[in-house]
Amino acid sequence: MLVQPQTDPKTADAIARRIADRRAVLGLGPDALARAAGMSRPYLEFLVSAGPRFDPNGFLRIAAALGLTYRELVDGRPDRPPGQGSPAPRPALVRLTEQECWEEVDARGVGRIALPGDPEPAVFPVNYTVDRGTVVYRTHEHGAAATAPGTAVSFEVDRIDDHRRSGWSVLITGTAEWIEDHETLQRLMRDLAVQPWAGGPRSRWIRIRPTHVSGRRITSTPIGDAD
Repeated sequence: MLVQPQTDPKTADAIARRIADRRAVLGLGPDALARAAGMSRPYLEFLVSAGPRFDPNGFLRIAAALGLTYRELVDGRPDRPPGQGSPAPRPALVRLTEQECWEEVDARGVGRIALPGDPEPAVFPVNYTVDRGTVVYRTHEHGAAATAPGTAVSFEVDRIDDHRRSGWSVLITGTAEWIEDHETLQRLMRDLAVQPWAGGPRSRWIRIRPTHVSGRRITSTPIGDAD
């Protein structure tokens, strides 16, 4: 007689999604996966709900059949890019107001600065902070992200929640300017210090003065609200 599942539903759901996503990549049906793992389909389904502690060897066989390590199957890939899971059951794309965009961007974080280039545009990740309705970042004096004053640029920030299958993105377009006023630089260093993860001397402070701010949020539409 099979015992009751020993893992919490959220963990079981996450493992089940990883299995379903990997099967889709491999073009492997549930019965074929069960055969490759050397077990019946009902037992495989029970095992997923029971959790790895119930039958660790069974999970090893499932992982091998999917071409994953045991840890990748149980905990997911810690370094994989977000957004590889399946979408929400009833996804909805919602436009953000400008105020909501700034609320999402928050005070600081990591974003992407898009700059014109020769011959092609380029995008760089930068640590940023928000200062009085503008975006500020630091870079090398002659670094790739040290664009000239007056350059038209775009700045993008996003967040993805694989577990909830939701996320948002904000796009800010505007003009770059150098911050060279001593008092402003002192204030930024004191109150909104930006510490680039890349390290090294980053003496060039650049402000993005927005001309347009837009954003989108993707979420799941409640069944009762669907048309």
